[in-house]
Amino acid sequence: MRLAGKAGIVVGAGQTPGETIGNGRAAAILFAREGAKVLLVDRDLASAKETAGMIEAEGGTVACAEGDWTRAADCKAYADACVEAWGRIDFLQNNVGIGAGDASPERLTEEVFDRILQVNLKGCLLSCQAVVPVMRQQQSGSIVNISSLAAVASTPLTAYKISKLGMNALGQSLAMSNARHGIRVNTIMPGLMDTPMAIEGIVQERGLPREQVREQRNRQVPLRGKMGTGWDVGYASLFLHSDEAGFITGAVLPVDGGQGARVG
Repeated sequence: MRLAGKAGIVVGAGQTPGETIGNGRAAAILFAREGAKVLLVDRDLASAKETAGMIEAEGGTVACAEGDWTRAADCKAYADACVEAWGRIDFLQNNVGIGAGDASPERLTEEVFDRILQVNLKGCLLSCQAVVPVMRQQQSGSIVNISSLAAVASTPLTAYKISKLGMNALGQSLAMSNARHGIRVNTIMPGLMDTPMAIEGIVQERGLPREQVREQRNRQVPLRGKMGTGWDVGYASLFLHSDEAGFITGAVLPVDGGQGARVG
């Protein structure tokens, strides 16, 4: 019951169809298991409702809202929905990202660059802006943004890297501008994860068997030679939202099995 008495929002609480669990769904389930009331937000409402069904089956308290976080009005609507349901917003988990069509700087198109920056970075800003006034009024709150190790490691995905590096900077700026209000803002950088978004995207793009994709990615991870899962990101998020992390803000935490240490 590490989040007992708390209520909050998980944006990106649905997931890409696949064999494993995504970061957003895993986090939402863990928060509910630990006593939180959770508002699940996703552009795909049906997928959010699937997550809700899993939480309800375990006796958790949950509600759903459809929303596109690239629209300020949608962000305000889901912030308002959380307050209307439970009277407060104790935490915000931002777990949305895309990378389709990305390329090297020489080949990246203007349209793809704009789209990835809009979804990954602008959406994160708008989502945070929607909850900060409520958290300031409460004089408390926790925000966790899910970035990527790609922010600091070499990758051919130019726009994705820039957007995630921007999320790291955004989190630190928000942490400093809201520290006196008791609001903590932290960022997680997942490394290579065995999630549907990662695996299914590569399978479709390259036409490779899933097990071959997994084997190639596993070889790059120092810790036990195996990718992480959505649960690893979820547990790190749970800690950062809990009172145990009450003196942590502005942090950028790699959850990567040591990959960041390997690349330097």
